Amino acid sequence: MKVVVTSTGKDLESKVDPRFGRANWLIVFDTETNQHQAINNEQNLNAGQGAGIQSAENISRHGVEAVITGNCGPKAFRTLGAAGIRIYCGADGTVSEALEKFKSGKLKQADGANVEGHWI
Repeated sequence: MKVVVTSTGKDLESKVDPRFGRANWLIVFDTETNQHQAINNEQNLNAGQGAGIQSAENISRHGVEAVITGNCGPKAFRTLGAAGIRIYCGADGTVSEALEKFKSGKLKQADGANVEGHWI
């Protein structure tokens, strides 16, 4: 399974970025191979609007099944849901710590957005 973790950097020891749409990096992690790829999300850092939607569309092209992040706004939540991508909010620590929590079932799947739109 491929999952994305929002990140402040491009490796597994980087901190989880609490923002989904405006995260600095999106780390795609394959739970079967333990391989990862960092996707630069710079184009959405200063977007006036639509950052969450654009980030959601971007990761859906990578075959991702789940997103691990700190927070997710309503438009991104709807876009991810429409693509069949599950969302896990409230993650913190490093990317590798968030992945371990996900693998061990310690992260709860979100049933809705946990912040308002345009949250920075």
